[in-house]
Amino acid sequence: MSFQTVLRPRSVVPWPARLAARLAVAAAKPLTHLSPERVRRLLALLARGARPAGFAQVATARDAVTTVSLVCAGREGCLQRSLATALLCRARGVWPTWCVGIRTAPPFAAHAWVQADGRMVGEGVPEGYFRVLFSVPPHDTREATDGRRGRG
Repeated sequence: MSFQTVLRPRSVVPWPARLAARLAVAAAKPLTHLSPERVRRLLALLARGARPAGFAQVATARDAVTTVSLVCAGREGCLQRSLATALLCRARGVWPTWCVGIRTAPPFAAHAWVQADGRMVGEGVPEGYFRVLFSVPPHDTREATDGRRGRG
């Protein structure tokens, strides 16, 4: 029998944030079974109208998600972790850039992560370690609508 050990200090996350993180983790689980295209389209819809998330906001959301879920805290939980982090950010009115990519150095491996302010959040790898295949950036429709009104 084998098991995965996650060695990291337990964060102090207030119970309301823990509850929200648990809900985000639960909502993210069924999304992990969808095709990449369906996930991308769904997240693009969810990102509409959200403000871009700051690095600290995304780091706080990711920390809450990894605190309440051992799957998300583990090495193999990148997809559910990134989805749950994005959903938790969206519940707070902001959106990170959700990314899917591959490792640039052998061996080949796919990975999903979130970014904010142009930086990967909580991954602990150098810049350029992953190559983005596709992403879902924040898309604030209010700004686009306001811009169109000003032209007319």
